[in-house]
Parts: sequence; C-alpha cells; structure tokens
Amino acid sequence: MVFPENDAEAVKCFRLAAEQGHERAQYNLGVMYATGKGVPENDAEAVKWYRLAAEQGYAVAQYNLGVMYANGEGVPENDVEAVKWYRLAAEQGDASAQSNLGVKYAFGKGVPENDVEAVKWYRLAAEQGDAEAQSNLGVMYATRKGVPENDAEAVKWYRLAAEQGNAVAQFNLGVMYANGKGVPENDAEAVKLYRLAADQGYAGAQSNLGWMYANGEGVPENDAEAVKWYRLAAEQGYAGSQYNLGWMYANGEGVPENDAEAVKWYRLAAEQGYASAQSNLGVMYANGRGVPENDAEAVKWYRLAAEQGYASAQSNLGVMYDFGRGVPENDAEAVKWYRLAAEQGDARAQFNLGVMYAFGKGVPENDAEAVKWFRLAAEQGYAVAQYILGVMYANGRGVPENEAEAVKWWRLAAEQGHARAQFNLGVM
Repeated sequence: MVFPENDAEAVKCFRLAAEQGHERAQYNLGVMYATGKGVPENDAEAVKWYRLAAEQGYAVAQYNLGVMYANGEGVPENDVEAVKWYRLAAEQGDASAQSNLGVKYAFGKGVPENDVEAVKWYRLAAEQGDAEAQSNLGVMYATRKGVPENDAEAVKWYRLAAEQGNAVAQFNLGVMYANGKGVPENDAEAVKLYRLAADQGYAGAQSNLGWMYANGEGVPENDAEAVKWYRLAAEQGYAGSQYNLGWMYANGEGVPENDAEAVKWYRLAAEQGYASAQSNLGVMYANGRGVPENDAEAVKWYRLAAEQGYASAQSNLGVMYDFGRGVPENDAEAVKWYRLAAEQGDARAQFNLGVMYAFGKGVPENDAEAVKWFRLAAEQGYAVAQYILGVMYANGRGVPENEAEAVKWWRLAAEQGHARAQFNLGVM
C-alpha cells in the first residue's frame, strides 16, 4: 500500500474520494480545511465537507458540524443547529456529542433547559470514559441538578475525570477534600489536586492553592507561594485572586507593602463586581492609601458593595452618612446602613447603631435598644462596646444599675488595652 508523503498529497487523495461520495474522505477533507493542513485554513470549506459526510450519517462529522455551529465557525453561530447535529451523533453513541448535548440541556442553549436530560446525556458519555462528561456529571450530583444530591457520587465521577487529567474535575475533587464532602476532609489531598489543576493553568485551582499556602492548610504557610499562585490566577482575570493579591500588597504579606499595587488589584476585582474588593477599594479612597483621599469615590465603592449585602461596606457607608463624608450628613441613612450590617453580625455596626439609639440620632432615643446593640458587639469582643456597656450598667441606662456587671465589661475592655476602661477599674 502506498501512503501519501505529505498533507498536500493526503488532501489530493481525500478530495478524489470525497467527490465520489466517500463519507470518511469527506470528513477527513473537512478536518484538513479546519486545521489548515495541506490547504489554507478555511472553516467554510470544512463545514461544506463535514455536512456532506454528516448527511450520510457519519457520526464524527455530525459532531464536528455541531461544533462549527456552536462556535460560529464557517457558519453563523446557531445553537439549534448545533443541537440537531449533536443529537444525531449522540444517538449513534458518539461520546463527545453526548457530552456536548448534555451541556446544551444544562444551560438551555438551543433547547429548553432540562437538568434531567443533561444528566442522561452526561451519563451516557461518562460511561464511555468521556472525561468532560464525567466531570459535569459530578457537578450535577454535587449541586443536586437533575439527580438527588449525592456527594459520594460526585466524588466518584470527579475522580474518574481527574485521573484522566481533567483540570476542572481535579479542582472540584480538591474542593470536596478541602470541605470533607463525600470523602474525609484532607487538606493535603486538596492541595495535591489543586496543584494538578493549577499546573494546567486552571485559575480557580491557582486561587485555591494560593489560599492554602496563605493559611497553611495542607502545606506549610508560605505567603510568597500564596502570592505566586494568586498572581497567576489574577492575571487570568480571576476576581477572587485579584482581591487576595490586593490584600497581600496592602498588608505586605509575601510581597513588600505597596498601596498602589493593592489599589490596582482591588480595582480590577471591583470592576468585575467583587464585593470584598469594592469595599476595600472604598477604604483605600477613604484613607488616601495608594490613591488621593476622595470620600466621594469611597462612598461610590462602599455603596456598590453594600448593595450586594456586604456587611463591612454597609457599616462603612453608614459612617460616611453619619459624619457627612462624601455625602450630605444623614442620620436616618446612617441608621439604615448600620442596621443592615449589624443584623449580619458586624460588631462595629452594632456598636454604632447602639450609639444612634443612645443619642437619638436617626431614631428615637432608646437606651434599652442601645444596650441591646452594645451587648451584641461586646459579646464579639469589640472593646469600645464592652467599655460603653459597662458605662450603661454603671449609670443604669437601659438596664438596672449593676456595678458588678459594669466591672465585668470594663475588665474585658481593659484586657484589650482600652484606656478609659483601665482608668475606670482603677478608681472603682
């Protein structure tokens, strides 16, 4: 048998057979056009030859034609057409087509969203060893989509895909080990799996691996390694790592302290809507760190985070209204934002809300309410609240006068170095 000596010769042979209706040759000629081997790359020509083979029932060509429609290569993007061709190939048992058809059902692209159908097609492909389908089937079990939640099943499918080198599955299996879901909690295993995915460039795994180094979980604590992995993910646009990298620069952990760099990374994450970064960017503007001090900018970023329910930003926005920084002073607005943060357990907001009740700012004066909020903050160890709660007991405001309780709370504040509490204990 004589084989073609090069791609151009192969194309010539495929074309001769394809023009006689040979479906495999038509498919192969489509591949040559799609990859620019032996001919100039030409997606429209690839589609033409895939279609001829697909219309003869050749499953791989049907699958490839579906891909071209899904990606808008050589044809206008059309999910309905993609689904049509994936289905024809899938019904012939083509695992890649089954997997992709599952994705279409999972996300409602070209078909109505249907998790049960997604699971059906993922399973068919997964049982043939398709790693992406195994990974996606694991996700369905982990998130109770189309099947009852079952962490052990999720782990089973993640593992099968991970062992084939699927980065998403390696990452998700790492998460299962980190959280002890479906397997005993094991940070070292989580790190191992995160690293496998991170080495393939998977941003979520790079971010999580950075976190493990920053917190010494599964590996010795190493801020420089944390920064390395955060940076790799951040440079891919991963908002969580951009925030974490900003935090490392702001606090000089693993890198020299650099407020301008912190602001840069916070901003990138904040512009993606990442609430923690929006809040911290607000702090940088409020304090003139890495940027000129600008209360209006601080308010802007606090508000964006606060409207997402981020408690620290709600608390800070309350402060801005309380003191008229970047916005007109408005006690009612201050109370509104303090309350939202306080109800989420933010100790500083609980204390500030107590102050508003104690002085009748934005709310009717109410010492009992003030004591309630002071107590919640004090029980979290907030020293100023402990001191003030002691004052309320000493003076019988909002609670019966009780010197022993006053001393108790002053002592707790004093142990944290609160000077007024230390003084009051000294004169008791």
